[in-house]
Amino acid sequence: MGYFLKLFLIVWNFWFSLPDKIRFLLVGGFNASVSYLMYVGFVLWLGENRYWLSMTLAWIFSSFISFTTQKVFVFCTKGKFCDWITEYIKCVGVWIVAYIINTVMLEIFVKAAEINVYLAQFLAIICTTVSSYILFKYFAFRH
Repeated sequence: MGYFLKLFLIVWNFWFSLPDKIRFLLVGGFNASVSYLMYVGFVLWLGENRYWLSMTLAWIFSSFISFTTQKVFVFCTKGKFCDWITEYIKCVGVWIVAYIINTVMLEIFVKAAEINVYLAQFLAIICTTVSSYILFKYFAFRH
């Protein structure tokens, strides 16, 4: 058990020695993957013609995972329970902005560019990454 604890501490220390932009991209990639897999699952369940509802449901469910991973593994904020709630409310604001950007981009890609709904959502996620980082860092998880 001592070996695994030492290995864990090495990985933990290495992770937090990385710049927050790198951690954000890696954690964001994980979160985007989870969200995208949820989106695909909802599209398969509800049908391709309900891609917008599928995106909404995936966004709602993946927000809890995203908040926790960004807070703990990227921005490393600490505090009492009420601080978590405040940060979560701020994150909801960031997600609303990201959701609007995502929705607009998804509609443009599907309707105007006639891209299939799977690729369209993948491209829309990429479009929201930069704005999300800025809003998370300087608003939601500001030290």
